[in-house]
Amino acid sequence: MPDRKSHLDSLAISLLLACCLFWGLQQILIKTTVGEVPPLWQAALRFAGATALLWLWCAVRGVRLFRRDGTLRAGLLAGALFAGEFSCIYLGLRDTTASRLTVFLYTSPFVVALLLPRLVPTEKLRAAQWAGLAIAFGSVALAFGEGFVSSSAGARQLRGDALALAAGTLWGLTTLVIRASRLSTVSAEKTLFYQVAVTAVAAPLLSLLLGETWSISYSAYAWGSLAAQTVIGAFASYLTWMWLLRHYPATQMSSFTFLTPVFALVLGVMLLNEPLTVQLMLALCGVAIGIVLVNRRPAAASGPPD
Repeated sequence: MPDRKSHLDSLAISLLLACCLFWGLQQILIKTTVGEVPPLWQAALRFAGATALLWLWCAVRGVRLFRRDGTLRAGLLAGALFAGEFSCIYLGLRDTTASRLTVFLYTSPFVVALLLPRLVPTEKLRAAQWAGLAIAFGSVALAFGEGFVSSSAGARQLRGDALALAAGTLWGLTTLVIRASRLSTVSAEKTLFYQVAVTAVAAPLLSLLLGETWSISYSAYAWGSLAAQTVIGAFASYLTWMWLLRHYPATQMSSFTFLTPVFALVLGVMLLNEPLTVQLMLALCGVAIGIVLVNRRPAAASGPPD
C-alpha cells in the first residue's frame, strides 16, 4: 500500500491509547450494568446494534458482505467462537471483578502461540516463547488461586474467573480460525461482520435458554452504557483497529494491547473500589512479561517491516 508507514506516528499512538483505554473501561461498563440488564440480553442488544452499524458502514463504503468467496463455514465458526467469548465475559462479570476478568482474558495470545505451530509448521516456538508461556501460566495459576476459599464470595469469584479464562481461550481460538482460513484473505469488515452478526443471533437464544427477563425499560445510565459498548466498543474501536492494521506495523501495534489490562485494573480500583491484591498485581506483571516474550521477534528478524 502506498500510504503504509514503517513506524507509529503521533496519530497512531493517540488512537491506540484511546482504544486500549476504552477496552479497559468496557469491562467496567458491563460490570456496572449487568445488575440491571441481564448479561446475555445486554450482549444481544449490543451486538444487534453493532451489526446494524457495520452493515450501514459497509453499504456506504461499498464493501460487499454477501459475495460468495468460500468463507461461510470459517466465518460461522469464527462467529460462534466470538459469541462464546462474549457470553463468558458477560456472565463472568456477574461473579468476578472487572480487573481480574481482564487479566484472565488476555491469556488469549498464549492459546495462539501454543496451537498455531500445529496449523502452520513454520511457526515453531523458541526457548524464549516457552519461557513466556511458563511465566504466564504460573501467573494465571497464582491469580486463579485466590478463588479457592471457603466463603460463598470466593466460590462465585472462582466461577467468574473460570468463565474469564474460557473467554480468553475462545478469543485465541477465534484468532486461529481467522489466521488459518480464507477469512485472512477477505476484508476486515466482512470478518468482523461474521463475528458481530452471529453473536447478535446467538446471544438472545442463549438468553432465553437461561431464562433471562427481557425489557427495554432501563435507567439512563444503563442505556448510556449500552450505547458506549455498541457505538464505541463493538463498532468504532474495532474499525479503528482494522484501519491501523492496514497502515501501520502490526508488531509495533501489538505491544499497546498490553495496556488494556493495566487500564482495567486501575479503573476497577478507582471507579468500583475493587481490591488491589499483591497476587493480582504479580499476575498482571507475569502475564505482561509472558506476552512480551511470546511475541518478541528474534534478533535476525528485527529489521524494518516490509
